[in-house]
Amino acid sequence: FFSMLRSFTSFQRTAVSVGKCFSSSVSMSPLEPHNKLNYQKVEDNLKIVRDRLNRPLTLGEKILYGRLEDPKGQDIKRGESYLRLYPDRVAMQDATAQMAMLQFISSTLPKTAVPSTIHCDHLISAHKGGVADLAVAKETNKEVYDFLASGGAKYGLGFWKPGSGIIHQIVLENYAFPGGLMIGTDSHTPNAGGLGMVAIGVGGADAVDVMAGLPWELKAPKYIGVHLKGELSGWTSPKDVILKLAGILTVKGGTGCIVEYFGPGVDSISCTGMGTICNMGAEIGATTSLFPYNHRMAAYLKSTVRSDIAKEADKFASLLTADEGAKYDEVVEIDLSTLEPHLNGPFTPDLAHPISQFAQDVEKEGYPSKVSAGLIGSCTNSSYEDMSRAANIAQQALDHGIKSNVPFTITPGSEQIRATIARDGQMDVLNKVGGTVLANACGPCIGQWQREDVPKGEPNSIVTSYNRNFRRRNDGNPDTHAFVTSPEMVTALVIAGDLKFNPLTDSLTGADGKKFKFSAPVGDELPAKDFDPGEDTYQKPPADGSSLSVVVDPKSDRLQLLTPFKPWDGKEPTDMPILIKTRGKCTTDDISAAGPWLKYRGHLENISQNMLIGAVNDENGDANNIKNQLTGEYGEVPDVAAHYRDNNTPWVVIGDQNYGEGSSREHAALCPRFMGGYAVIVRSFARIHETNLKKQGLLPLTFKNPEDYDRIKSHHKISLSGIKDLKPGSEVVMTVSDGSDSFKVSLAHTFNDAQVQWFRAGSALNAMKNKMKEN
Repeated sequence: FFSMLRSFTSFQRTAVSVGKCFSSSVSMSPLEPHNKLNYQKVEDNLKIVRDRLNRPLTLGEKILYGRLEDPKGQDIKRGESYLRLYPDRVAMQDATAQMAMLQFISSTLPKTAVPSTIHCDHLISAHKGGVADLAVAKETNKEVYDFLASGGAKYGLGFWKPGSGIIHQIVLENYAFPGGLMIGTDSHTPNAGGLGMVAIGVGGADAVDVMAGLPWELKAPKYIGVHLKGELSGWTSPKDVILKLAGILTVKGGTGCIVEYFGPGVDSISCTGMGTICNMGAEIGATTSLFPYNHRMAAYLKSTVRSDIAKEADKFASLLTADEGAKYDEVVEIDLSTLEPHLNGPFTPDLAHPISQFAQDVEKEGYPSKVSAGLIGSCTNSSYEDMSRAANIAQQALDHGIKSNVPFTITPGSEQIRATIARDGQMDVLNKVGGTVLANACGPCIGQWQREDVPKGEPNSIVTSYNRNFRRRNDGNPDTHAFVTSPEMVTALVIAGDLKFNPLTDSLTGADGKKFKFSAPVGDELPAKDFDPGEDTYQKPPADGSSLSVVVDPKSDRLQLLTPFKPWDGKEPTDMPILIKTRGKCTTDDISAAGPWLKYRGHLENISQNMLIGAVNDENGDANNIKNQLTGEYGEVPDVAAHYRDNNTPWVVIGDQNYGEGSSREHAALCPRFMGGYAVIVRSFARIHETNLKKQGLLPLTFKNPEDYDRIKSHHKISLSGIKDLKPGSEVVMTVSDGSDSFKVSLAHTFNDAQVQWFRAGSALNAMKNKMKEN
């Protein structure tokens, strides 16, 4: 459909305007010397907005409003308006890039209109160790890697090969810059907020829009200000800031909001520490999180060979901090001087335990107190500083002749981190204490862990420095109790072997039989020498890739070209069965599992076979066991959904609070659409998932009265009225019946005019095709 877009005059004007945004003497990245920064352009746009709003602006507002498509005419109301924006760049990880690239390929556009990159980090499974696991991944995933590499070369995207590292660490090291705007097809894209960038996780369809040079749409966020006072010291780490905040705001408290940190405490946090805090802002549902530009960011930029960006940022420092007097919709205060180390979990990242209370909570709740494994690294905590502080604790243990007696894994965030800690000695210490260094990849954090020490179904506890700890998240075992904390706390606990051990107060016995206590961890935030870049794993796209080809084998079980979804039939649906009424937390892991299913992320038909298999059926408390209302038999969710679809019977899902929490994966929307879904009706949605459902032509609806969720039973039939007249602010009425009785329930939605057209056309991409035909 984009073939028509190439000659569409408004697109041509858009492409020119996007290009102008980057015309200055300083490059956004040393890897892309032709893509330039231009803070002056942002300031010029902001002057127009300031004259209209006549009030101080938060940092997030400055970054967003400075990239408006129409700063003169754009409606700007927090929590209401839909902003049309021009992001500076796009980043995609390999699992989500497959669908995004399949969509972009169908455009016939010669190359991306904005700087974009692909990062191979999700498809590497942790099993034997870094070298062996990487070799297996390269062989197993060769077809996908070749597809992404050739697609990058043809369409102008930078390609980071397997082994290069985790997308968010690579972005922080090479692409993030203060005051920038980036979207990424991963929910932890906000990690770049550690360098003062508004970085937002999205689905692949959004990425395609931006890569095509079109404005990107975002509901104007509200703002939560987090005032930091005091300073970090001792065992308290940056991770504890976000663990504390998660306990305060919960997993849905940041929904629809940008979280901005400010106050004197900010300067006591390293740049990568700020990245940790912003990264895990995804766990409170925040649109993104960010810090104001300061000397810690400048030091990191200089250490990563970007001194020119730091100098340019220094010139525009007032642009890169909130205005004095800027108003936040909510303010939270955290005193870093009194903040305790935290461990959050199990099964949810907002169940916060200060270390002083943790042993008591373990006893009270009956959590397995033996530590069965410890895992450090991931995109959240894999910096040089993180590894140095963990190695410091490990060295103290070695000095007393003891080490870990349980599996202890270390995931470097990038090849640069791996090479540097190998050179500077931290890796050697972590190995000697009993650690196994994994590949530079996501690994166990996203379920890519071939765990063999604990059988499925056996209750056990693990401690990680990751960001998520949903059931089954790391090892597929629903009875693994995962607690997230800092890398240094993980290291102390695997050495102690006991969750109830408090390294601030408790002692261990050394090999000499004498008691000792750990000293508080220390570690350099940046290496004294320059970073060692390690192996070169970057593929720069050629200046002209038009002669290159990208082939998808029609017989492949890994990749599948996409067929457009059918448009809405113009009718209001009646007597639709409820595929499943989900009970409690239903994350994107439950809707479209990762782990072993990641290999099918480029094949919609195959990946749909995992749809909703982790969701708990409210009818019987089981996962992946639902009643087929047409046959009366019980079966697995994908099989029942396919039966409905093949018998021309659209279906709905009923869900609870914060439905779709977690990853940005658009497969959690693509699969229900492919399998014949019509609507998802819940108490509330997570932001990214609600948008993804709209993009794929589904109806995300919410109960006006959340208590109506309890009235719905799995055997009920659902009819919807108000669909023909769907428009912003309109009401949809649901009639619920069981053949003998019925009742009506009022539903709400958040569609704007353009999004209504997505639904009617069958998807956002179909709607764009229709618009091109009209012009």
